[in-house]
Amino acid sequence: MQYCVNKFQSYQHEDLSMSNRPTMSAVAKMAGVSIATVDRVLNSRTAVRDGTAERVIVAAQEIGYHATELMRQRLREQAPFRRLGFCLQKASDPFYQGFGAALKNAAACNRDVRCDARIEFMDELAPLSIADKIRAAGKQVDALAVVALDHPHVNQAILELAEMGKPVFTLLSDVSAPLRTGYIGTDNRKVGRTAGLLFARMTREVGEVGIFVGSHRYLGQETREISFRSYLREHAPSFKLLDAYSNLEDQNLAYEAVLELQASHPDLVGIYVAGGGASGVIRALREEPAGRRLTVIVNELTVDSRSALIDGIVDLVIATPLVQTAQTTVKAMLDAIEAGNRSAALLSPLPFELYTAENV
Repeated sequence: MQYCVNKFQSYQHEDLSMSNRPTMSAVAKMAGVSIATVDRVLNSRTAVRDGTAERVIVAAQEIGYHATELMRQRLREQAPFRRLGFCLQKASDPFYQGFGAALKNAAACNRDVRCDARIEFMDELAPLSIADKIRAAGKQVDALAVVALDHPHVNQAILELAEMGKPVFTLLSDVSAPLRTGYIGTDNRKVGRTAGLLFARMTREVGEVGIFVGSHRYLGQETREISFRSYLREHAPSFKLLDAYSNLEDQNLAYEAVLELQASHPDLVGIYVAGGGASGVIRALREEPAGRRLTVIVNELTVDSRSALIDGIVDLVIATPLVQTAQTTVKAMLDAIEAGNRSAALLSPLPFELYTAENV
């Protein structure tokens, strides 16, 4: 960019002195290429290296050349086309609706490759059903990213796609399939220990603590629960941690479980939702009798968890950065396609976000 600016300062008087409209010659001089190269970028006559084409477009934009957007459009038309598939959880879940929208936007905004993002929601979460969905979706795309529980059926489906040369990434929660290309999400161990630290700091009375997971088959949720327990066992052993409730990612089951928990544990001082079902938990807590105050930590910022923060029902939300996750996912998938899925992707865990009533 600095090169283009310096060139612009050198040539602006020479090329704009006779007219207020920038010329193709001015673009060529500023970009340090021939007029023929500018013409090739503008009219897609013959291929131009990506770096050269981008330099021409930057130069054209700097001097206000009228055909800049046309150049960008034609350059994009020459870009390769990739089909990216995403298998997410229940379509009725606002979190996954938001995640799907973020993935579609990240694919559409990619400048180097034209992408078709195909979102598949999985309302049936039985392992065999998820495996069938993975197989079907994988056959239609160049790379696949999935939110799935860890199960032999699921791992077998991922293995079959890998053997077909299809990169498969896990999102939010990893699986044990050795040939999955990479995991994209937060460090769930750090999420769980952070939840433990903040729970201990925020809870004024010692007592019983309820823990909710969607399923221990989700390795991310299992890791969060284990890490939450590990922190409190090490730094706040006076709390009594109850056995985890598995709500199968079902809001109604989570609702019923909280009502039962409240009725059977009068010494309850808090709840940590390490996985799904947060909306059901929040709905039950809104029925909590006045005067009984619980410390509540949930995962993912949604309409329900945001309003619960504002209303004082929830104390802390630990959230996945959806836009950054979507952008990272699309880039990783395209890189894996380009590399021919020859090696596993080495991806750094994404940072998680903390929300309270004061920063939503």
